[in-house]
Amino acid sequence: MTIELGILAPHTPRMCHEDQAPEFLNEIVEGMHQVAKVIEKAKPDAVVMISCHWLSSFKHFVDATPEHKGILTAFECPELISDVSYYYPGETELANQLVAAGREAGLPIIAVDDPTYVWDYGTIVPLRYLIPKEDIPVVDLSVTWAASLEETYAWGQQIGKVLRESDKRIMFISSGALSHNLVRVPEMMPSLSEQALDRQFLDYLHNNDLSSAWKMLPQYAKNAGVESGGRHLAALLGVLEESKKSYYYGYGQSSGSGNVLMTFEPQHSKLNHQSPTHTVEAK
Repeated sequence: MTIELGILAPHTPRMCHEDQAPEFLNEIVEGMHQVAKVIEKAKPDAVVMISCHWLSSFKHFVDATPEHKGILTAFECPELISDVSYYYPGETELANQLVAAGREAGLPIIAVDDPTYVWDYGTIVPLRYLIPKEDIPVVDLSVTWAASLEETYAWGQQIGKVLRESDKRIMFISSGALSHNLVRVPEMMPSLSEQALDRQFLDYLHNNDLSSAWKMLPQYAKNAGVESGGRHLAALLGVLEESKKSYYYGYGQSSGSGNVLMTFEPQHSKLNHQSPTHTVEAK
């Protein structure tokens, strides 16, 4: 099998409730609806997702809970995200396969099977748009602060190996922003230099030059303040192979951060994309 679809998705809390999303996120919101249609066509059996807001200190956590049910009020921004209910199936077998592969590679991976654990908004916000029917099993992964970019990339490689060897059709989502030096002005764009770095990184992704994207990531993450220190991007690059084709759906600001929506497919894929934009432009 192959990985049916890879996604780099935003999760800014201002888009959690679509009817409250500001106009400057219209491109991103519309793109999320377009990608949801692609997912519906792809019909994945499961989703594996890494979220910048499941922050673990020392270990990489894998959510192996059989079903994910809860109500989220985001402790960072309860005025934007409160009383948000969700109910998604889990995929315990796949989660345990990921744990085993990570441990075999010498990585500190821990399975979490706890029905009282409440998902973070970096997980819930993208899923509300991309899988609104809550009908695809999800395995959630943490971002680990003690792990270097190199370790996170190696973890991504193990994840990708498991997904490609699985008999299931699986989608991988990396939930997080690019430049991420936050300010208190919601409509503020990243600085011009940060936008330039974002564009260069996205250009490497779009041109399927994943090796250059990986070489750029450490300095880029430092200079642009990339969310989670770029760990969600390191995991994504580890999961993906060079034989991907990409589609760019939009870039939007939120309090000085740069949020992008992009998908990655096998070269032979025939999923139906509705003419997304291919040029990354500063606004």
